[in-house]
Amino acid sequence: MLEHDTGSGVFESGPSALLDVPELHPENAERVRNMRSVLERGPIGEHLRWHDGRLAEVEELYAVHPPAYVDEIRSACERGRRFSPTTLVSDRSWAPILASAGTALAAGDAVLSGSATVAYALVRPPGHHAAPGQADGYCFFNQCALVAERARARGLDRVAVVDWDVHHGNGTQACFYGRDDVLTISLHMRHGSWGPSHPETGAPDEVGEGPGTGYNVNVELGLGAGDRAYRDAFEQIVVPILRQYRPALIVGACGQDASAFDPNGRLSVSMAGFHAVGRFVGEVAAELCEGRLVLVQEGGYARTYAAYCLHATLEGVLGAEPALADPLAYLPDEGERWEPDLEAVRAALAPSWELP
Repeated sequence: MLEHDTGSGVFESGPSALLDVPELHPENAERVRNMRSVLERGPIGEHLRWHDGRLAEVEELYAVHPPAYVDEIRSACERGRRFSPTTLVSDRSWAPILASAGTALAAGDAVLSGSATVAYALVRPPGHHAAPGQADGYCFFNQCALVAERARARGLDRVAVVDWDVHHGNGTQACFYGRDDVLTISLHMRHGSWGPSHPETGAPDEVGEGPGTGYNVNVELGLGAGDRAYRDAFEQIVVPILRQYRPALIVGACGQDASAFDPNGRLSVSMAGFHAVGRFVGEVAAELCEGRLVLVQEGGYARTYAAYCLHATLEGVLGAEPALADPLAYLPDEGERWEPDLEAVRAALAPSWELP
């Protein structure tokens, strides 16, 4: 996965003749190198077992993505292509993209087989913006959707995907919008649609359609929302809905780009906030589905701090107290300044769920 080369330029756009020193594209290999090293060397290391990933078989991708789209991505990787100003592949990207999908499926299989209760897939490129037939937002195949669909095919009657990446999980929403056997929940900053590749707005009124009505949950958070807003959203929206849905498996879209120092997000979450998110997800999985939890790496583009926030997340998932000091936190969380509009979420979901 480190061989997927996204290049450099002006943040996520191409090079500029005006600059002597371009930036790496935010979705680069260094970000996951740091994630791996922090997990290996940090206090959580003694609680982890490492396993090799694998390449996905092309036919496995068809569970979510039409064959013509899979062929389009493979063909694009043969010659290189920029799908949008932000999303590109090179002639070395096909194997890394297969590795991202295959490793997520391997993590899912570990939990489905009972060889692990909790599994985390450290993968890139990310996947939650990939719709069945559309690449978007650095994403090509939707790893979380593939894991959820695999679980349904293996006989689990209900699966929940909980996405705390800073951006709306529009691709996952598109995969399951008309279905009630996969509940999708996305917490994200309020950014609306960003064009034809992301027509979804991520607003609370996008609740699903047909049999899926009520089974797509969007929680928009205001800029600078902070740790408290995430705790409130989990306590008042996410956990109550999960308790009513009672999934047999939870899939977590595990992004850290909501951090206070991420170049791609503005939600000001600290390591303590990510620890709380991990604790909520780990505890509700233990309560509802015998602990079955699959985490798939999504965003997180502050190349050093995202790794620390991942460590905090997994500490929370495992019920461990924070053991790694936050190297960058400098302000107390004053979330009352940026209260999320949870009333709008409640109003949109009132026909389907009882919320406090």
